[in-house]
Amino acid sequence: MQKKVNTVMKQINQWLSKQNKYMRQGFSALIKHTWLKWLFVMLMSITLLSVIGFSLIIYGGGLVVNERDMVLPATTTVVTEEGAFAGRLYTENRMLVSLDDIPDHVVTAFLATEDERFYDHAGVDFRSVLRAVYRDIIALDKVEGASTITQQLSKNLFLDQTQSWMRKTKEVMASLYLERNYTKDELLALYLNEIYFAHGIHGVGTASNYFFGKDVEELSITEGAMLAGMIKGPNLYSPYIDETRALARRNVVLGQLARVGYLDTEELLRLEGKSLGVQTQPTAIAPYLDDYLEVVIREVEARYNITRSELQRGGYTITVHMDETMQQTAYQEVQKASYFKGSNDAIEASVVMLEPSEAKVKAIVGGRDYTIGETHQALTRRQPGSVIKPLAVYTPALEEGFHPYSLLWDEQGAIEGYTVRNANGEYQGEVSMVEALTQSKNTSAVWLLNQLGIEKSKQYLSRMHLSLPDDGLAIALGGLTEGYTPIDVANAYSVYLNEGSFNKAMTIEKLVDRNGKQIDTVDSDSTNVFSAQSTWYTLEMLERVVSEGTGSVGEYSGALAGKTGTTQHPVVAGQAKDAWFVGLTPELVTATWIGYDRSDDAHYLTAGSSQATELTKGILTRVNEINPFGVEFVKPQGVEDLPEPIELPRIQDLSVDFSLGGFNLFQAELTWSISDDDRIIYRIYQVTEEGTRLVGQTEGKGSYTINRPSILQMTRFYVEPFNPLTNEAGERSNVAMLSLFD
Repeated sequence: MQKKVNTVMKQINQWLSKQNKYMRQGFSALIKHTWLKWLFVMLMSITLLSVIGFSLIIYGGGLVVNERDMVLPATTTVVTEEGAFAGRLYTENRMLVSLDDIPDHVVTAFLATEDERFYDHAGVDFRSVLRAVYRDIIALDKVEGASTITQQLSKNLFLDQTQSWMRKTKEVMASLYLERNYTKDELLALYLNEIYFAHGIHGVGTASNYFFGKDVEELSITEGAMLAGMIKGPNLYSPYIDETRALARRNVVLGQLARVGYLDTEELLRLEGKSLGVQTQPTAIAPYLDDYLEVVIREVEARYNITRSELQRGGYTITVHMDETMQQTAYQEVQKASYFKGSNDAIEASVVMLEPSEAKVKAIVGGRDYTIGETHQALTRRQPGSVIKPLAVYTPALEEGFHPYSLLWDEQGAIEGYTVRNANGEYQGEVSMVEALTQSKNTSAVWLLNQLGIEKSKQYLSRMHLSLPDDGLAIALGGLTEGYTPIDVANAYSVYLNEGSFNKAMTIEKLVDRNGKQIDTVDSDSTNVFSAQSTWYTLEMLERVVSEGTGSVGEYSGALAGKTGTTQHPVVAGQAKDAWFVGLTPELVTATWIGYDRSDDAHYLTAGSSQATELTKGILTRVNEINPFGVEFVKPQGVEDLPEPIELPRIQDLSVDFSLGGFNLFQAELTWSISDDDRIIYRIYQVTEEGTRLVGQTEGKGSYTINRPSILQMTRFYVEPFNPLTNEAGERSNVAMLSLFD
């Protein structure tokens, strides 16, 4: 059997060998003819080039497509905690929407107009090219595009707008690549979010809000048709540019919907009779929002490590603490020239309004006409002047054992080599802390800082994020090397409404990315700086600053405490460089600064803190009319009120007489007129040949009994009122004589 198989195989091999020989002889004969040779070369070349070209088209699209460009820049939206719009940040104004959010009739309008066979072709539709030419001729309008949606997307994302065969080839290559690597729904969603609608509007979601004031889910058939019609010529068919042309174009799209069977004739006629229904063209974003947004951007950079450029394209949603009423009111008030007094009209201002319990920044004015990119006054360091006195001197002193009625030094002179004088040129020798703060006495603040110690003061300041390099007594007067921003100052003053606790001021409540995921950050914890008692005492003293001290200028009917601050101009004698006022209501801290961006002989303030005080009260008055503040400050539990000051009386009617009574038979009874303040202590002194001797004292009474007085000689007495708050003795009374022989 094996022998037969071997015989058959041998015969087959012989036959194949003969056939191969005949083929080689035929081929040699064939190529001896020159024209056949060149024909063969051409066919082989065409085949090879076709294979190479096809491979480039199929696989070269990956070289054209940049997947980074497929992540569309999206608008970052800023909203308040109540959900109100507060601003946008973007390189391209685009609100991303998913395909599921877009109604079917809107999607159909775009497909019927731009690419009816989108779900059938592989990226390039040659049949549609021929059909589009025919229909454009019949309609005498550009009713259907020759390029597919995928081709349009490729051109807009990866290529420029030049007209050339190379650019068109790349477009085809990119389209085929996209179709092979992405689903139709993904490409359609990308397209609807990418397209441009004039007026800086990108994407159907943004266009829906811009033209109709509604979310894309709520678009009607006619509204969707208008948007679909715009994309062939956004600046040609915008209803805000040419309403007649926009209406005609919309009706062309409605006709396309009828042609594809989406509308019947009766419904088509009814819809063609509708107006466009666009809203009044939106105005530019309110100018007062830029001031707040700049601070938000910087906070995002610092807290979340997100760059400004990423924020402008990342499609985040930022919820902020801004109160639009406060923001708008503060902005409007700083526009009023009546508040500002200076050498020229270039005066700048900043206002920061902060809710203290969680340090939520409610309003920020970065300048009288601020736009992003300019100097932001709320973020610019300035000399704080006397505004720093409570923070650096008085409240720390209360913490270290001083009392609001402790007597402080008040004389013109030098303290540890540092010469200090009061702005009004008046001195009392000694003055209580209450009075010193109320009248903003420089001498007392510097003396008290020296008593307290500079390092101790700086320790308290650092807990309020007010660290500073300075080491001199000028700290007490705000004469700092670097200074503080209005946000810094407002933030620090929040301790007086927060029982001594400090929280870092924030504009942002939360940050959510384009996928709806909240981005977490580690925020600083609350820091206990002062006791509730010390801050309550200080707050009550600051109320007196407003009611009877340097902050009394201007009108405000609600509960208000505050501190003024003025710095001297470095060039023009007698004029001011910075004017400050920090106002405290039961719910709010408001820090106001007024000044110039530069200090020279042409730029100076002709009034000091009074203009900042009036501006603050003007803002608070308007805000209070809309959202009333509390009528009084709420005292924390377990703290004492600041006592009212004691006015020592002048006693001129002291008298003394003998009286009968008791075991001693004779007594001496002293009487005098007293003040209504029963806290006053009256000290009774006897005048002797050796001097004076304290006999006794009584509190709140106008009489005193002396047992066993001398009846054989004349005795003299006087009364001296004493202030237990300040440990200060008043003027001696007249001398009264006791004698049996008078």
